[in-house]
Parts: sequence; C-alpha cells; structure tokens
Amino acid sequence: MLGISLSILVVGVNSMVALASTAPGLGTAASYAILAGTPNVTNTGATVVSGSLGISPAAAVTGFPPGTVVNGTIQAGTAAAGVAKNDLTAAYGVAASSPCNFNKTGVNLGGGSTLTPGTYCQTTAPTLTGVLTLSGNGVFIFQIGSTLVTAPGASVVLTNGAQPCNVFWQVSSSATLDTTTNFVGTIMALTSISLNNGVILQGRALARNGAVTLINDQITAPTSCNAVTVAGPTPAPTVSGAPAGGGGPMQNDSFPWILALVAGVLAGAGVVGAGLTIRGDRRRT
Repeated sequence: MLGISLSILVVGVNSMVALASTAPGLGTAASYAILAGTPNVTNTGATVVSGSLGISPAAAVTGFPPGTVVNGTIQAGTAAAGVAKNDLTAAYGVAASSPCNFNKTGVNLGGGSTLTPGTYCQTTAPTLTGVLTLSGNGVFIFQIGSTLVTAPGASVVLTNGAQPCNVFWQVSSSATLDTTTNFVGTIMALTSISLNNGVILQGRALARNGAVTLINDQITAPTSCNAVTVAGPTPAPTVSGAPAGGGGPMQNDSFPWILALVAGVLAGAGVVGAGLTIRGDRRRT
C-alpha cells in the first residue's frame, strides 16, 4: 500500500511540474516591437511603435513617417536586424517544441474564457472572438497549427499577475489582428503579420519570413518582466537544527511541501504508528 501511494504521489508531482511552461528566450529580438523578413514593413496612418523596428534580409520600410518609432531604432537590412531574425528563429523553435498541456483544437479561444499558465496547442486555425482572460503570473504559450485571426474588437485581458512579456503566440502560418483588436503577447509568425486599423498590441509582431503590415496601430514591446511564481501547496513547517551526523537543511524550496504531500498520502493510506517521522532534511527515523 505504501509503495502504491508513493507512486501515485510521484506521478502527481511530475504532472504539476510538466504544467510549468518555460518562456522561449528571444535574445536580441526582445528589443524589437516589429520584425519582418521580406519583402517589406508597410504602414498607413499614425502608427506608434514603442521598441525597435527591423527587417532582414529585405530592407524596405515605408510609412515612417507618418508612423513613428520611439524607444528604439529602425534597422532595415542591417547586421543587427539579421542577428535578431536568427534569435527569433531559435525562439520560434523553442516555443513550437514546448510540451502541450491543453489541446484547444477547434475551440474559440475567446468568448469569455479564462486560461491559466501553460502551453495550449491548436492543430487548426483557431478563432478568437470576444474576450480571452489570461490569469496568473506564469508563462503562456499558444501553438497555432495554421493561421491566427482575431475578430473585430476582440481582446486579451491579463489578471492575477499575468504579464505581456510571458505570453507567446507561435503561429505556423500568418497572423491577422482585425480592426480594434486589443491583443497581448509576442506573436512569432512563420510568414506574415497584419495589424488592421486601430489595433493595440502589448507585445511584439515578429514575422520570420514575410511582411508586417500596420494601419493606425499602437505596438508596445515589453521592457521588463517580474519573476514568475509557481503556486503550490503551503510548505511544511521547518524543523530547526541540523540533522545528526552534520550537514545543514536541504536547500530546496519545493521539498518541504512535497514532504507535506507525502505525509498526507501516508495518513490517508492508514500508515500510522510505524515510527515514521518526515523531516526537511530527507531523513526518516
């Protein structure tokens, strides 16, 4: 009975660990709000880009002005833009290989739904209408198997510590944010990205191979990110004093609450009176 209980506990702990997605490192691409491949970056109207704007290997950027770039520079066909494109390719691959925690194929990502941190996969072209709420200070990765298209006026809302810097959209084709969409996160599209009239993007529009098209939009690249916290059970009380035979307590913040779970499993299995004591140093007497 004890062996079975501990096995179930280990499986449960491993499942919780698997749910913690890791943010793909953007490298130098992190400083870009807009990044394109070819043939161009085009803008119509008073778009404001906060962060750098780059394109490589092409070098065509039109519509700036009237569009403006603040808190960054325009890198058109430069070596810096080429390095950023390479870093984007690497980050795209990392996001695409993140283990899928929640399969949302055929599901409208909006419609008032609330999602917690993790990796969400859709093997087809998803829809995003209405409001999508992302809740919790963790990493959100959306793996889109085809195109990503939002409905006019769609929005992504953050709550309970969720941050724009920790939201990633890996799009296997092209992405289109329709008119007045209020979107959050870094879009990493294999081909092109189009932001229709009046889009607000708290994140980045990074296209690996295609163009980026803008119309009277506001794009703000995240500049900082607070540490991600992973919620877990309340830690077990700390046992003072070093264990017999020398050595200090284990330097592992997650171990105490795991021990607390072990104690709960043992109690539930009726393992009592066996002289078993669980300590924060992994010793049993």
